[in-house]
Amino acid sequence: MTTNSPEIGRQIVAGGIATNVHDVGSGVPVLLIHGSGPGVTAWANWRLVLPELSRSRRVIAPDMVGFGYTERPDGITYGIDGWVAHAIGVLDALGIEQADLVGNSFGGAIALALAIRHPQRVRRMVLMGSVGVPFTLTPGLDAAWGYEPSIEAMRRLLDLFAYDRSLVTDELAELRYYASIRPGFQESFSAMFPAPRQRWVDAMASAEADIRAIRHKTLIIHGRDDQIIPLSNSQTLNCWIDDSQLHVFGRCGHWVQIEYSADFNQLVGHFLAG
Repeated sequence: MTTNSPEIGRQIVAGGIATNVHDVGSGVPVLLIHGSGPGVTAWANWRLVLPELSRSRRVIAPDMVGFGYTERPDGITYGIDGWVAHAIGVLDALGIEQADLVGNSFGGAIALALAIRHPQRVRRMVLMGSVGVPFTLTPGLDAAWGYEPSIEAMRRLLDLFAYDRSLVTDELAELRYYASIRPGFQESFSAMFPAPRQRWVDAMASAEADIRAIRHKTLIIHGRDDQIIPLSNSQTLNCWIDDSQLHVFGRCGHWVQIEYSADFNQLVGHFLAG
């Protein structure tokens, strides 16, 4: 392990799992739960959010089990139950009774399920480009979950993630490709979402009645031009969660926190300050 990598924070034991976590700032805690792109880490997902949000909050961003520099226990079965338990384990290990949640895509489904199963552990919630409701698997998500490592495949995938193609440089594609082939990364990733992949979309969804019962104030964010997760997901969540607001960014793909980082940080910071 390269200890000087910015992707490595500190190690804690969360639910019995050695977990890489970034724990920065002070104040009311907020837990950031990353998405499920190939080679993703908490830092890669939240690198433009961590320094800004930590000016006023204690920001906790773990590599969820199966991703990044967190331990991959032998024989583990990946699924929503295990990821929720891991997120609760992170809060418990850090002595945090209640936190705000920010979930991106796959992380949104975990945030939703956590709020449903452990409502007392959540104060407010932000869902960005979120999974967690029923929808038909998109070609973009199928490509992301079915990624087979190559620089060309990573470049094609990044083109799907970003609306602004100027963000998708050859250098970024190479960096994300090499991240995806670090020891253990692709092995665990390919084991999570094997074809046929509609079943994993369904497995990550919470029941409509449970979502409608959520009473937490919720901010829902989506890129209008998202090719990975359909905008209709966030419109559904806005309908089902009574105390929610929906913000849609035009000329934006699946990376609101990157393509509109300043606006995203301001919007989320203002909402969580309430």
